[in-house]
Amino acid sequence: MIDLRGTELEADERRWLESPLVGGVILFTRNFASVEQLRALCAELHAVRQPPLLVTVDHEGGRVQRFREPFFRLPPMRALGRLYDEDRDLALKSAAACGWLMAAELRSIGVDMSFAPCVDLDLGLAEVIGDRALHRDARVVGTLARRFAAGAKKAGMAATAKHFPTHAGAHSDSHTEFAVDNRALTDLDEDLKPYRDLMSNGLAAVMVSHVSFPAIDARPASLSGFWIKNYLRGELAFTGAVVSDDLSMVGAAVVGPVEVRVRLALEAGCDLVLLCNAPEKVPPVLESLKGYVNPAAQLRLTRLHGRGELDWEGLHASAEWRKASALVAPLCDRPKLKLEG
Repeated sequence: MIDLRGTELEADERRWLESPLVGGVILFTRNFASVEQLRALCAELHAVRQPPLLVTVDHEGGRVQRFREPFFRLPPMRALGRLYDEDRDLALKSAAACGWLMAAELRSIGVDMSFAPCVDLDLGLAEVIGDRALHRDARVVGTLARRFAAGAKKAGMAATAKHFPTHAGAHSDSHTEFAVDNRALTDLDEDLKPYRDLMSNGLAAVMVSHVSFPAIDARPASLSGFWIKNYLRGELAFTGAVVSDDLSMVGAAVVGPVEVRVRLALEAGCDLVLLCNAPEKVPPVLESLKGYVNPAAQLRLTRLHGRGELDWEGLHASAEWRKASALVAPLCDRPKLKLEG
């Protein structure tokens, strides 16, 4: 899966997308100028070939929301966790509304999928996660994430849980540094509970992190046959799609150049690997993968395409949108909790 340089599809990008080795596109803020432009771009991307490419985005809420005005401003997921501690029933309704709002707006302009929710626990160690985490308690994370996923599903979008197995225990940011979590497998039980909860409810996809767990396997999880084949597919019996985090990130660079990273991620069991912000690397990666096919992965990825037809204007005029937005809007402006004493 590759990204695009700007708001229009360029000639070389179109050639790359025509390759059967490319399964989709991930969009960023730089690809968004207006609702009309974005809708046209998504339609053009889907028309490049058949079956259509998967069009995705990171649109969790809070500081990780690629499309801003006039898209609804989603709260950071931590706001849902704080609300849960005050009013459980309202938090569950708000989590479902967040998932539905996110998915409904994206589906109305043609985006198939957002890589959400983040189910890393709020351990206070990983700054890159921070307020993206729902809660410290794994049971609360699983409960809120299930409601969020149900809301997204109602709007025609599959959920992706991330960053498997966890990014919560690594101080370093795998975007810019080699990230390590020195805990043993038995110490990760709580971190893995949200995945078990979501999988019992039909989770469609998991995004694997570049965090390394040297007590378990020296390679980053995204490149680890133990984590993907043995644990995710074996121990957890996960049957959905497995997606790597962006392989241009420093956390994955420990094994060598990007061509090596891509090959290792696929051999480890990833169905789809992300390669972002490195257009110069796309041609050599495609050249290195000539002849590669994985029919099982292709089948899993087809299940991630968005369903149903929504219209941006009709959506925002609907009673359901007004009700959901009124429920979620107060969470965007909630003050940070202050400790007394």
